[in-house]
Amino acid sequence: MPPQFDSHAVDMAACRTQLRGGSKSFDAAAKLLPRTIRDPAIALYAFCREADDIIDGGTGGLDWLRERLTLIYEGRPLAMPADRAFARIVERFAMPRALPEALLEGFAWDSEGRRYQDFSELRAYAVRVAGTVGAMMAVLMGVRDQERLAAAVDLGVAMQLSNIARDVGEDACNGRLYLPLEWLTRAGIDPDAFLADPRHSPALGRVVGELLEAAGQHYHQASAGIARLPLGCRFGIGAAALLYAEIGREVARRGLDSVSGRAVVSGRRKVRVLVTGLAGMALPLRPLAGACVPEGAFLVDAVIRTAHRPVPVDSRVPWWDMAERLRWTIDLFERMEQRERA
Repeated sequence: MPPQFDSHAVDMAACRTQLRGGSKSFDAAAKLLPRTIRDPAIALYAFCREADDIIDGGTGGLDWLRERLTLIYEGRPLAMPADRAFARIVERFAMPRALPEALLEGFAWDSEGRRYQDFSELRAYAVRVAGTVGAMMAVLMGVRDQERLAAAVDLGVAMQLSNIARDVGEDACNGRLYLPLEWLTRAGIDPDAFLADPRHSPALGRVVGELLEAAGQHYHQASAGIARLPLGCRFGIGAAALLYAEIGREVARRGLDSVSGRAVVSGRRKVRVLVTGLAGMALPLRPLAGACVPEGAFLVDAVIRTAHRPVPVDSRVPWWDMAERLRWTIDLFERMEQRERA
């Protein structure tokens, strides 16, 4: 007989390795999540990251990903760590299939090189590639009500808009353009001419600034939802929100020029952002917005309609445990800053 082994432990070890190599910010934020949520969040990230890498790798990947997703929802995942780990999430948390399917649809739009005529079209894209992740994370935390799900979608959209604002030049060099064509035309910028010769200009800076302003509105609406998550989850999700929002502020500090160079937030500034910002995530001080953005309402509806058994979330966060997690995160970002200087 073949030797016995704990497939769950092996799969999670592979997912953790993928996380450490893919996103330092998410890695740090995951350390602030309760243990009952941390592993599912890491497994979710691993599947989403692998799907993104496959789409970026070339043609044919999307059909294969859809086939893998079908097998996952049939309870027959391929013998791959990310697939097996995600299948456990689907079963345990009653994850609606519409959420990962929408994520893959967003990846398909990327592979098509789709452009977006107005902000509503761009937000529909952001809903698919990032709002879906916010909704799936909310499901892992036991959140299945409309108001908090809407805030989770808002947070995903805000993070994606921050990324787009930061990567205008990098995307243009890869032949991609995410800024709304309507905004560019209004600013007197020809999209094809810009892609042929990406250069920063005051007009482009105004478009980037408008995008960051829209992101700020979504961060504002999401913050009320973060403060109403289970207590043990607020600081991890709050840390991720603060660090992504700081990307936009760094772009602004660079004169809204995201073409000449890529905005990087230093480790020291990340530490300051976490120390000053996480305290505000502890108590719900503002009312929830309630309604989801129109482009993301289908995600909220899918979660609400899906039958489920409540999954207990360990929200106990002793003050000494939270203090230790914060110290760990600050130490991590200090080490990151030393590497950046090197």
